[in-house]
Amino acid sequence: MLALYISSNTLSSVYWAIPFGQDEVNTMLNQAKEVLSWYDNMRNPVPTWYFKGYYLQYIDGIPFKLKSTFDFSFMKEYGTVFKVYDDQDSGNICFGTEKDGQRYFVKFAGAPTEQYGGDPADAISRLKATLPIYSDLKHENLIELIEAKEIGDGFAMVFKWADGDCMGRMYPTAYRRFIQLPINDRLAVFSDILSFLECVVSRNYVAIDFYDGSIMYDFVNGKTTICDIDLFRKQPCVNDMGHMWGSSRFQSPEEHQLGADIDEITNVYTLGATAFALFGEYNRTREKWQLSDKLFEIATRAVSDDRANRQQTIRQFTAEWEAAQ
Repeated sequence: MLALYISSNTLSSVYWAIPFGQDEVNTMLNQAKEVLSWYDNMRNPVPTWYFKGYYLQYIDGIPFKLKSTFDFSFMKEYGTVFKVYDDQDSGNICFGTEKDGQRYFVKFAGAPTEQYGGDPADAISRLKATLPIYSDLKHENLIELIEAKEIGDGFAMVFKWADGDCMGRMYPTAYRRFIQLPINDRLAVFSDILSFLECVVSRNYVAIDFYDGSIMYDFVNGKTTICDIDLFRKQPCVNDMGHMWGSSRFQSPEEHQLGADIDEITNVYTLGATAFALFGEYNRTREKWQLSDKLFEIATRAVSDDRANRQQTIRQFTAEWEAAQ
């Protein structure tokens, strides 16, 4: 079944990549070659990576990968596990749980996760450092933090479960469904993002690593949820990495320049890039743009490489955007 699922998804990914150009098509073709190598050109139903280099553990019948066994008996406190997210390189492992009719998303640091090459103690410290971010930036569209505490020789943050699919292009099926939403629905999503980023700057933060993978949409209830804001920072903020965390499609030039200021003007660029993702299928040409000329001009200004040419605040961008609709 796994081989069938991966094969069908790989084939559809090649077709999906065609509108984005030959580079994307080549990426998907290379991915298809890799999948074929896993299964010996589909002559072997067991992939080459199966059970190599990791320990397979189960919780409530759900399998997941670790470097070595770990005691997750404390998870009973949060009910029955129905989903495990074990493929992150942050050192965190996440669980979807259900208890007394309520669902939760539990993010835990401290276990020897399979994709993480560092010390679990460092992962614990980083996760603890995100607690004030989620507390300070409470918003109707931000995933809701319920509690955080030391537990099971690690640290857990417990959120209210949010139904929805991720907008990110790394999830082709969900992305295609998202991008086919009516324009008015996508405009509503963008309005929610504007509101959230206005909240971010009003509380003296700057959004770092905010991209399409941070945006979820509940197709049943028409609800936008923002998740994974772990790397947001307090102002003032300076680029201390050179190439900062995040997707290059959403990053401003200063996010690649060591010592540059990272501020509200940076997040104006983030908004412009998000607008092109939502209404131009990531393409920044007028031909692909699905809204008016005036809105195209506003979004284009926002993604100017020259900071002085961008709108200078989120509020200015919002005012121009709303006036042009």
